[in-house]
Amino acid sequence: MNYSDFLNSKTQLSGKYGFSPTFMPDAMFGFQQNLTIWALEKGRALLAEDCGLGKTVQYLTWAQNVVEHTNRPVLILTPLAVSYQTQAEGQKFGIDCEVSRDGKFSKKIVVTNYQRLHYFSPDDFAGCVCDESGCIKHFKGVLQRQVTAFMRKMKYRLLATATAAPNDYIELGTSSEALGELGYMDMLSKYFRNDQNTCDIARKWTSCGGGVPKYRFKRHAEKDFWEWVASWARAIRKPSDIGFDDNGFILPPLIETQYEIKTTRPLNGKLFIEEAVGMREEKQELAATVKERCEKAAELCDNGKQSVVWCQFNYEGDLLEKIIPGAVQVSGSNSDEEKEARLIDFSRGNIENLITKAKIAQFGMNWQNCSHSVSFPSHSWESYYQTIRRFWRFGQKNPVNSDMVTTPALTRVLANLKNKAVKADVMFSEIIKYMNETTYESSPVIHQKIKVPIWIN
Repeated sequence: MNYSDFLNSKTQLSGKYGFSPTFMPDAMFGFQQNLTIWALEKGRALLAEDCGLGKTVQYLTWAQNVVEHTNRPVLILTPLAVSYQTQAEGQKFGIDCEVSRDGKFSKKIVVTNYQRLHYFSPDDFAGCVCDESGCIKHFKGVLQRQVTAFMRKMKYRLLATATAAPNDYIELGTSSEALGELGYMDMLSKYFRNDQNTCDIARKWTSCGGGVPKYRFKRHAEKDFWEWVASWARAIRKPSDIGFDDNGFILPPLIETQYEIKTTRPLNGKLFIEEAVGMREEKQELAATVKERCEKAAELCDNGKQSVVWCQFNYEGDLLEKIIPGAVQVSGSNSDEEKEARLIDFSRGNIENLITKAKIAQFGMNWQNCSHSVSFPSHSWESYYQTIRRFWRFGQKNPVNSDMVTTPALTRVLANLKNKAVKADVMFSEIIKYMNETTYESSPVIHQKIKVPIWIN
């Protein structure tokens, strides 16, 4: 490869590739049609919609329109065990698609798991959809580089996610790069200032990575940044965020209960148990209390209904599997085929109690068949949000119970988790506000407002 070829391999296609749709299922809700039309008119876009708002039918409709427009195939990438859900959803709306695991296909819409992407060639497809695109948010991750390279020359690209966290600037940057907009480093240099380890606590838009604030907006850049994001992304938590009726999209109650277990370990001459400070002490606390925590989780699962226990470590999962009768564990040691089969079995009601980690099953699964979750909280708000949203999503008919088992020494973890949840709610509202202020018209289809100089009026 010469230097010219190297530079060409790093470039993205530029230009506008959007077109008007030729196919739109009548069964889609108005807001779903609205967002799908906008994404098709853009050609390359991000749909950040809350769980249960119908992203699957939207990206399937988007894919069908790209097929009809180009007469070429479209590839849909999904998390593990979600591909067959996608195929079933396509059948409901008259969209013909097939699941492929080895790169061979005969239909125009092909669904596969991210883990199987290496079997496919980008030259065979006119477009690509990334379901649960939060999977590619890590800018140093192998998957992020693989997906971005795969889509680099494609005209049509769509990302769909429920948690493109507005305060996670790196995730927005990797999404932008995958779509052919600014690369994440270009985004950071244009809109943000790197304060290293300093923290501007006066600003509400400070991004913290691993608890250490690093990036903050440059002076006067905040509004420009969100207007730029609004040019290629849409974020909603309910239909009324973009002017539609919320009827049919009201969530059932979420009942969050915290159980603080009693520990029998010695105090070593101290009057009370001190808080664990830092990851090292927190891990030590989790290891020291594994028996008590798992026994409480097993007790909570003894209710005659389906439950999922979210563990963090292998030793937790192995113990839970032993003490919960009939429990099935999905762990990292299982093959992809075994993981997928067990997750699907739980979806079908064949497994009463499932034990797994958030990083294995937090994305994509529709588990309205279950309404009970037990977890050992961590500092990751995204993991907690995603795990709860497997059950607490539009279409769930029962109140959802989220039981969190913790210890007196882990109060900092819960406090941090709650703080992130409040911050995320505020920031999501802000990004929606910026999008509405700059991009929504009263017409049935979303268009950008055109700003004109004052002297023209």
